[in-house]
Amino acid sequence: MTLANEITIGRILLIPVFVLFCVYYGQGVEAGNPQEWHRIAAIGVFVLAAVSDGLDGYFARRLNQRSRFGAVLDPIADKILLLAAILTLSFGSWKHAFPLWFPVLVILRDTVILTGCGVLYLLKHGLDVKPSWTGKAATVTQMIAVTWIMLQLPHYLVSVYLAGILTALSGIDYLARGSLILRQQVQTN
Repeated sequence: MTLANEITIGRILLIPVFVLFCVYYGQGVEAGNPQEWHRIAAIGVFVLAAVSDGLDGYFARRLNQRSRFGAVLDPIADKILLLAAILTLSFGSWKHAFPLWFPVLVILRDTVILTGCGVLYLLKHGLDVKPSWTGKAATVTQMIAVTWIMLQLPHYLVSVYLAGILTALSGIDYLARGSLILRQQVQTN
């Protein structure tokens, strides 16, 4: 197991800890007795997990530890972390929350991408996973929006709308790229 993959697995293990602190804080808000240390712990765990996303990529490149396992596991870890954060902050009792359209958009985009990857994998008998700049930008802006909401900063909807726009653009980009691959596959058969 490479160091990069160990960091990615560590990020996955941080997700339930993050959700737990978020839920405890939300319950405190509902009861009228929020424990700020729950919110601060949730922020700390999320930031640690988000930073680990950059670290695993850095070590994979720097130590020449790129692997097929890591190429698949890393984006899955990102998706689980972000979906857990977005859903928790959409339906929890925090001061700020994601509007309902945001988790719907993120889930719809990810479902379309996963379905498209599955179809392409079955038709091509393999699939080379390559993230796009729009996908990376969507991930970064989603992480920023989550952090902005947890920090309870004003004008949090600015970060949500920016993340929403980039999420939609990345979904369209992946759909267009997948359609092109599919057309090429049909033409060669």
